[in-house]
Amino acid sequence: MDCKMEKSKIQMLYDACNYVFSQEELPNFQQIQWLKNILNTFEAVDVGIDEFRLDGSPGSGEVMNSNGLISGQGVSEITYIHIYECDQFSMGIFCFPAGRTFPLHDHPGMTVLSKLLYGSVYIKAYDWVLGETCSPRTNGLAGTAIDGIFNAPCEPSVLFPRSGGNIHSFTALTPCAILDVLSPPYSDDLGRPSTYFLDFPIPSLPGYAWLEEREVKLPCDLVVKGAPYLGPPLDVPDDDLC
Repeated sequence: MDCKMEKSKIQMLYDACNYVFSQEELPNFQQIQWLKNILNTFEAVDVGIDEFRLDGSPGSGEVMNSNGLISGQGVSEITYIHIYECDQFSMGIFCFPAGRTFPLHDHPGMTVLSKLLYGSVYIKAYDWVLGETCSPRTNGLAGTAIDGIFNAPCEPSVLFPRSGGNIHSFTALTPCAILDVLSPPYSDDLGRPSTYFLDFPIPSLPGYAWLEEREVKLPCDLVVKGAPYLGPPLDVPDDDLC
């Protein structure tokens, strides 16, 4: 009798990310497409979120409903659910109540795959107009890469260090959640801090804006709470636990 249990979706995503992002060379098109295909199978319940129910206790900081899942409709602030992180990649979920905005920010030297699990979100994203230098920038001309509304279900998106909308913002039009894979993760020590920007569209140059780093590193009106990951457990090597 075969007692092997079928892998959870999050385990399959971890295994694929661990293979792709642990290599010395950059991921190729086929590998990115493989990860996108896995992400495209996800629903909120696959990561411990009930997108429909409102019950829970938002005031407690754990918006858990009677089913033992995160109540997607009960989230009152932007909430981050940490799933996993190592030197090569991280996995996590941002849950948004309607009307909240995660301001314009970048992903220096990073590849990011995102899956909208439920709801509707407005995304604005830019890429730097490349000049002679490729070093990290904090001010300059950027071209619009994305400016539109996304409704679940929709295909996962992917951004790269210099394309795909590396500098982006989210505004939740309804309660929504986004599953993110980042490679490599943010790291101040390794020169990958998160930088926040203001954008100034240029009327005489449609599709372009001037971006300036915010004087305050973390916007005062940005509140991000934490919540536990309540989805299927991950099977990772002991020396890979963070």
